[in-house]
Amino acid sequence: MKRIHIIGRKNHGKTTLVVELVSALAASGLKVGTIKHTHHDHDLDVPGKDSHRHRTAGAIISGICSPQAGAIFFQPPPLEDDATNDAKYAVFQPHFQSCDVVIVEGDTHTSAPKLEVWRASVGGEPYATSDCQVHAIISDDPSVLGNIGDTPVWSRSNVADLQQRLLLLLKQ
Repeated sequence: MKRIHIIGRKNHGKTTLVVELVSALAASGLKVGTIKHTHHDHDLDVPGKDSHRHRTAGAIISGICSPQAGAIFFQPPPLEDDATNDAKYAVFQPHFQSCDVVIVEGDTHTSAPKLEVWRASVGGEPYATSDCQVHAIISDDPSVLGNIGDTPVWSRSNVADLQQRLLLLLKQ
């Protein structure tokens, strides 16, 4: 599973960029999967609904299927003390095996390639200033194009160019 993470601070445009990249990659004929990572403890299934009741009764995995969509709910296995943070993505592998690329929105604690969305107008330091594993910063601010520290800065304005850069990064 070729996985790349789009990271960034809140309101810097991660979701918008992910949607645009998915659209461009899919239009080029690639099969694209996405995972939304959150560090918050959300209950993704609705309490009181049948699938939620199945899980609270003890099912280790529960699914829901309708004519329009399906979902699988599971409790991720606990990570071993020596496991990498990337081990949590192994459980997704069987479901994403037909994908050419999987884009994860979020998760700064990964060894997978990371691209950071950063908007100077929103503020905050780019993660790349303290994370050498960020491959590039994607910014809409022309004054920072070039590099921030040792990290290259790519223009946010050209999604086709970003798509090509992403594909090259995944080939490395």
